[in-house]
Amino acid sequence: MLLLNQHTEHRTSLAASDAEILSVEAAREVERFLRHRADYKETPLVSLPGLAREIGVASIHIKDEGHRLGLGSFKALGGSYAVIRLVLEEATRRLGRAIDVSELQTPDVITVARQMTVSCATDGNHGRSVALGARLVGAKCAIFVHSGVSDERINAIARFGAQMIRVNGNYDDSVAEASRVGAEKGWITVSDTSWQGYERIPGFVMQGYTALLSEALRQLTKIPTHVFVQAGVGGIAAAVAGHLSVLFGNNRPFFTVVDPSRAACLFESARAGRLVKVPTWRILSRAADAFMTVDEEDAINVMKRLANPRDGDPAIVAGESGGVGLAGLLRVASDRTLRRRIGLGQDARVFLVNTEGATDPSLYEELVGAPPAQVAADTDRTKYRSTDLMS
Repeated sequence: MLLLNQHTEHRTSLAASDAEILSVEAAREVERFLRHRADYKETPLVSLPGLAREIGVASIHIKDEGHRLGLGSFKALGGSYAVIRLVLEEATRRLGRAIDVSELQTPDVITVARQMTVSCATDGNHGRSVALGARLVGAKCAIFVHSGVSDERINAIARFGAQMIRVNGNYDDSVAEASRVGAEKGWITVSDTSWQGYERIPGFVMQGYTALLSEALRQLTKIPTHVFVQAGVGGIAAAVAGHLSVLFGNNRPFFTVVDPSRAACLFESARAGRLVKVPTWRILSRAADAFMTVDEEDAINVMKRLANPRDGDPAIVAGESGGVGLAGLLRVASDRTLRRRIGLGQDARVFLVNTEGATDPSLYEELVGAPPAQVAADTDRTKYRSTDLMS
């Protein structure tokens, strides 16, 4: 199902606070922070010309975040960046002078960081990013996981030295418990979801995500005409849509937010014409052009298709949520009416984000029928078809 954005604020300017978080200056600062990390390199932009010909568009490019900072997810950009920002702010307060990221490993800053504890609730990827950020700066870290998080994902977080706290119930229960315990113990909650009175730190997390778009726009030869991005908890869609709005105004690409049908919070907000759950609606009500849902089966089929490409396209390792944006594109491309509604013609240049690789390798093999290492080896043999840098 696809809904065009009929909200009265559609295509109006972002709220001042959101425009500041997603500004050009802020995005440049994110990349400056990243360049101080020894493990930083740009993730590949993958061209799929075979699939583009098959569905009748000019080009398809996927920013492959499965290669991001050793964590295999775009979320590596958000949580760790927010932790670093918070440590530098606290060091500035305690030391009585402005502290720059270049001083992150100095004794004075390390002393401050060691007295801090950051925490969050997670399904896996965000928690790994927060835990990595804490290890980078020497802070303590506590991660809350609900009963549905696999042991493999828990172990992947714990290896960064985080204290793991299990919570009965679902993700929302773990968020509530993380907030309660954090307030009780004086820990700093670094969540990628916001709620009333708690938006500043999730804003830092979202700000970190702009790096993937900054990189992609340098790697592309032409600005995309259409963008499909999965909703997740809202941050990635809001970051990309909002930053595109800041950069290009009304000349920005047509932006479609894709929700899995089992967790269609943003889609339901669009249908209701008001916020249902996710606070990033304030950005997306202005900067997104359409909202749609795809079934879980569609997302799994995309995982398989990316692992077993046709017509010479390279293989891509995409996790359970990684290919949801592509699933949305394929659904629209197969329906003449939907194509007409969003203007997806033969000259369309589509940009997508593979938001995660095989962050749970056992589940990936179960769903795809091959281990991620085997698919990655196929990718290495075919090589990525990256585009030239934008002039």
